[in-house]
Amino acid sequence: MRILLVEDDAMIGASVQRGLRQDGHAVDWVRDGVAAELALRDTPFELMLLDLGLPRRDGIEVLNRLRAEKNPLPVLVLTARDSVSDRVRGLDAGADDYLVKPFDLDELAARVRALARRQRAQAEPLITRGRLVLDPAAHSVSLDGEPIRLSAREFALLQTLMDAAGRPLSRTQLEERLYGWGEEVESNAIEVHIHALRRKLGAEWVRNLRGVGYYVPESP
Repeated sequence: MRILLVEDDAMIGASVQRGLRQDGHAVDWVRDGVAAELALRDTPFELMLLDLGLPRRDGIEVLNRLRAEKNPLPVLVLTARDSVSDRVRGLDAGADDYLVKPFDLDELAARVRALARRQRAQAEPLITRGRLVLDPAAHSVSLDGEPIRLSAREFALLQTLMDAAGRPLSRTQLEERLYGWGEEVESNAIEVHIHALRRKLGAEWVRNLRGVGYYVPESP
């Protein structure tokens, strides 16, 4: 999942970015409201983590503008403003969830997963495609009931493909979802991870539509 993190506190921002990247997410980090709006115009994100007390443009204003443009991007507010009125204001402005600082990174990761499920209209925490089952919370994959060990990047790639089962995604689309700004991406990185998934799962689970992209079939 590609996430926009909008946080002006350097320590919190670095910790959140590092933690979510370790979970396999692509996390782009900006530190003020104006930069957030510019990033939203240029990059297709799947989730925004938004602080409210931002320089240059307040988080509530960023959120109001986002919803005024009819942008349905899920937004998780991260803030030190813990009064009931502040929480109500944020939710009324269009936030999907609210987490008060200081927070535990495990709880943040769980809320990110919950918003991802809601976005793909799937209440079930497991992603199942035939005999292949992926558990985002446990970071586990099983095929025919047997566990499959994957690296963090392989797991993220497989989850992206399973979420879009039956629909080919190009290498560029996959890179956009797996890598954030500033991350070094080898020209054949996606192909290397695809090869690893095919070796571990079997070629029938990760297919290539020549000239279009890669996909996981809905029911192999």
